[in-house]
Amino acid sequence: MERRHITLPLTEELAHTLHAGDQVLLTGTIYTSRDAGHARMCETLAKGEKLPFDPADATIYYVGPTPAKPGQVIGSAGPTTSGRMDAYAPTLMSVGARGMIGKGARLPEVVEAMKKYSGVYFGAIGGAGALLARCIKKAELIAYEDLGAEALRKLYVEDMPLVVIIDSEGNNLYETGRENYRKASAAL
Repeated sequence: MERRHITLPLTEELAHTLHAGDQVLLTGTIYTSRDAGHARMCETLAKGEKLPFDPADATIYYVGPTPAKPGQVIGSAGPTTSGRMDAYAPTLMSVGARGMIGKGARLPEVVEAMKKYSGVYFGAIGGAGALLARCIKKAELIAYEDLGAEALRKLYVEDMPLVVIIDSEGNNLYETGRENYRKASAAL
């Protein structure tokens, strides 16, 4: 396991250098969306229309930030449970989106899509929304304003602390971590 400074976009080549368990400080442009936004993006694609951003090598943060207080770029911005996006993630990966940031486990179908499209799932610390918001230096509403907190936003982040949970080969820290813990416990 390694601590890495990563600058986006998340190209296929960069994705292949990341491994489950790597600690990452992420810098660059990311997009926000939760389940309502994901549903709308998939509906847009199903109609043969373009998304409101270029999905190629994009990273999507599963977050519904709170409104910014005066003088702030954004309000609290903690991760949403990723499983809510599992029905949509393979479709977005099929059009080029590669990175996902959230919390919690993913379905096998999502892991298979990650292997097929060289995707990476980063874990953010739940309950640390105010701390994570400090990493967000710019925030711009770009689409779906009617969805409120679930609107599509473009963020610029600097040194956002994340962990690679599932890498592009399907290695899953949630599984390997449990196994390593069992082995260590058995050795005591």
